[in-house]
Amino acid sequence: MASIPHLGAYRHGGRLREATAAYPDARGPWLDLSTGINPEPWPGARASAQALRTLPDPTLLAELEAVAARAFGVADPARVVAVAGADAALRLLPLLLGDGDVALVAPIYGGHAQAWAGRAPCMVTSIDDRRAVEAGVLVLVNPNNPDGRQIGREAISALARTRSAVGRWTIVDEAFVEVAPHLSVADLEIERLIVLRSFGKFYGLPGARLGFIICDRALAEQLRVFLGDWPVCADALALGLGAYADDAWRATTTACLATQARNVDAVLSAAGLAVVGGCDLFRWVEAPDAHRLFVGLCRQGVLTRPFAEHPARLRFGIPSRQNLDRLREALQAVRHAA
Repeated sequence: MASIPHLGAYRHGGRLREATAAYPDARGPWLDLSTGINPEPWPGARASAQALRTLPDPTLLAELEAVAARAFGVADPARVVAVAGADAALRLLPLLLGDGDVALVAPIYGGHAQAWAGRAPCMVTSIDDRRAVEAGVLVLVNPNNPDGRQIGREAISALARTRSAVGRWTIVDEAFVEVAPHLSVADLEIERLIVLRSFGKFYGLPGARLGFIICDRALAEQLRVFLGDWPVCADALALGLGAYADDAWRATTTACLATQARNVDAVLSAAGLAVVGGCDLFRWVEAPDAHRLFVGLCRQGVLTRPFAEHPARLRFGIPSRQNLDRLREALQAVRHAA
């Protein structure tokens, strides 16, 4: 099996500079499929030059939270708190939720494990596990990252209500839920239920660093005091205000991503790869030679996502329609070189 240089550098996607350094002779330009980010971003305007020369207006922040609340189906905008990215959001929570044991539903996005490392979280594979039910804090991702596992809205709702009744927190990371909106529990007003939402993935603009924490009013007030008057930048305000209000783009994009994901399935299957999970923003693939395939694709200038803990798995982001042939050609070249 081929080794992957600096595998630790790929603990999450988007490490294109490290890949370029590790594979300087790769075919260019690089096609980055290491993340689950929409390759066709929302096309609206960024902040004006004037907005960048002044402090962000708190009234615009309130407007953003209200527009996002409507898009999320949340009736009370006071429950929606904007932050500088969903990753920042999940790392804030251990600072605010007090002591107690923590359970993470695995496999899970590595940022959650890092955020709760100081509390020695236990890993469970199901929300039905006794440790998941009884933990003071339970964290899950839905649809899951990296494997796309889905847990039904009704099951999460019932669990969160049961846990809330005995003073336990439930955190649901919905970073990819725009492509599976039927799973979302953001609208549920359950005490001690916290929902995280990402802007950058579905809207294709991760550099804006915008995310949201949806929770009960008491915790929302604590968060606002903790974050201050300017938790997000002018660009995040402008892009979020425009994108979350664009219902037509959201509907069209949801349908286009579903079609493109099926097209990617066909390309992966033709290359002999078994698609064993994912959502409409990424595909989770099983291949006995996954690490060798990762290296071969890097040499073709295509960056995917390997997993040290899952050596027979590889994750592919969804390429644009223009880049689907590039992926097909890269896979064919790797297979022919084997």
